[in-house]
Amino acid sequence: MKYTESQLEQAFISLLETEGYHYINGKELIRTSNQEVLLKEDLRSFLFNSYSDLEEVEVETLINELAFQSTSTLYESNKTICKLLADGLIFKRNNPSKKDLHIRYIDVENIQNNTFKIVNQLEIQGTELRIPDLILYINGIPVVVFEFKTAIEEEITIHDAYKQLTTRYRRDIPELLKYNVFTVISDGVNNKAGTIFSPYE
Repeated sequence: MKYTESQLEQAFISLLETEGYHYINGKELIRTSNQEVLLKEDLRSFLFNSYSDLEEVEVETLINELAFQSTSTLYESNKTICKLLADGLIFKRNNPSKKDLHIRYIDVENIQNNTFKIVNQLEIQGTELRIPDLILYINGIPVVVFEFKTAIEEEITIHDAYKQLTTRYRRDIPELLKYNVFTVISDGVNNKAGTIFSPYE
């Protein structure tokens, strides 16, 4: 069966919903601006639920550790954030009488403690306005970006989706991609997954 892009998007949404992901249309997502890609309320809730004695100012510090992670290149920012997501960090408390905490942004031991969302058609303003097809969020962090192309038009292939992610999105909305763990491109028949820096092959 050959899909249109919107049919393929809906098929992926339905599949992820059966896996327990909560679907939200990007137009209904409440953000302070369309430049914001981190869902800070989700991240804030996760941190408070996981580390109950954190102070509000400490939670804000931990959110900012991710949100304002900006090095000289997208590659370096992405590498730093992926390391934070994989390993967490040792967090020094505001109150010196309290022990340092090992903070994880994703609970890998108790998966049910995380918030999983799938968001489509989220408008993101960078140097240009871009609208990725689908973004997978864990605890408010946009870790996976999906880009779809229709298999109906023969001159359009998933290589076009690859170019969109690795050229246009990298150039125009690096704020989204600094959190990216991997990307998925699909036309419903052919599928590829890799990092934003992977060669097409």
